[in-house]
Amino acid sequence: MLKTLRLSALLLAATSVMALAQDVTPQSGGTLNFVAPYGSSFGTMDIHSSPSTQDEFPAKAIHRSLYQWNSTDGKPELELATEVKASEDRMTYTFSLRQGVTFHDGRPFTADDLIYSYERIAKPSNAFPGARYFQDVAGIEEYKSGAAEHISGLKKIDDNTLEITYTVPTNPGYSLMNTNAAIYPAGAGEDPTFIQHPIGLGPFKFVENIPGSKVVVEKFDKFYKEGQPYLDKINVVLLGDASARDVAFRNKEIDTSILGPTQYVAYQADPELSKGILEVAEVYTRHVGFDTKKPPFDKKEVREAFAHAINTDLIIDKLVKNKAYRATGWLPISSPSYDPAAVPVTYDVELAKKLLADAGYPDGIDVAITATQNESWGLTIVEAIIPMLKDAGIRATAVPVEASVLAEVVPKGDFQAFMWSNLSGPDDYEVLKCFYSKTPQSVCNYENFSNSEFDKLFEAAGKEADQTKKNDLMRQANNILQAEAPSWFFNYNKAVMAYQPWVHGLQANATELAIQNYEDIWIDDTAPDSRK
Repeated sequence: MLKTLRLSALLLAATSVMALAQDVTPQSGGTLNFVAPYGSSFGTMDIHSSPSTQDEFPAKAIHRSLYQWNSTDGKPELELATEVKASEDRMTYTFSLRQGVTFHDGRPFTADDLIYSYERIAKPSNAFPGARYFQDVAGIEEYKSGAAEHISGLKKIDDNTLEITYTVPTNPGYSLMNTNAAIYPAGAGEDPTFIQHPIGLGPFKFVENIPGSKVVVEKFDKFYKEGQPYLDKINVVLLGDASARDVAFRNKEIDTSILGPTQYVAYQADPELSKGILEVAEVYTRHVGFDTKKPPFDKKEVREAFAHAINTDLIIDKLVKNKAYRATGWLPISSPSYDPAAVPVTYDVELAKKLLADAGYPDGIDVAITATQNESWGLTIVEAIIPMLKDAGIRATAVPVEASVLAEVVPKGDFQAFMWSNLSGPDDYEVLKCFYSKTPQSVCNYENFSNSEFDKLFEAAGKEADQTKKNDLMRQANNILQAEAPSWFFNYNKAVMAYQPWVHGLQANATELAIQNYEDIWIDDTAPDSRK
């Protein structure tokens, strides 16, 4: 109950801050220095191919998807369509596409662009992470096998009407709102110059990509939302180091900054900085994932031993500064399928030793954990758990990589264990698909997890039309993940963003606080001259 009350208060506070930020008439003009905080580089400008949140920052300015997340209502809403009609069985959806919408190069947006983009994302040889969004679309198996040139479930009625047919009841908004399900101009992805100079439907046009520094975008005057965007330009600035972000923010060089645990405490205590803090309980789960098909993590006892060897509460208190919620499985506490009765794994070194011995490793094991630098869930945490694991006979070493490299090696299975922060909402069914045995490792089943009981519950949930019953099935499936331990489930993120007093229109986005609808953001006259 305490967790539920804390979450409700947090969401209410975040919504209140957002409402206050939007309570003044927006002004047009100016430049926003928006920070990409999760690494020192962008992996790619082809957002279809990327599983990385870091790559979404410029992509969200340049591109648009069929749906968009509504942070106020907490659900997906139509973006590139004005109306959708669902069949009674919730398996066929007919979209009336928004008319008068153009790409940055002047090409009109039509149903052909949607079909092209979705087939490109789903194409097996591309191995794009968004392929899972189309796993239940009619005709996908024939398309993946090469028996069909196109996906039969994607049907163009006319230029302004698209029909999508699924094999199970679904809500397409949760999948088709994702940034890596963005709509490209038909055929554009095969043009090598497109990836270097992307063209989209978003509120800002691509200007330049300065490697290791920033991506620059400028206002698209023909954006389909009248009067928007308000800003003239955005510099999406790379600042992966928390200390560097802190200095730049205090010097008023940047306009937003994602706060880590140490900064969170410091900013709360500062009379001025505390006035510009936006908080939200994000749908991200921090975890150490294991490849369950490779020794020693092919044995459940080893995975359990890893979890029991770690004093998780101590780490959340001392290192994360309580800027997190203790995890009890994959689905976060904001999930409708979360089980409030779920109990966290206990800290028990002697039990961990026994489990290792039972698994055939009385002398312990050696483990390499691939991770990137992040004080909330990266190398900082890995370094903290190494001595704890050692006490239980688990000799762990850290393998440091850049964020963009982590996003490459994990889907390839090039790891023994990895630490990451991965999306675990807002669509419970869609994120649980990442533990379904038929979901490839390259898509999102990074742990190579396979469990017949989980699969049975997941498949039943996919066919269930009654949402209450569906939630119950997914709750049971999530509890299996806790029991089978394909990961050490660490925490669910409490995201915190600091913003300068001249910045308005930020949204309390629970799917990822740092991903913003840039067209809604504006700055007032108190901004430094460098922003005007």
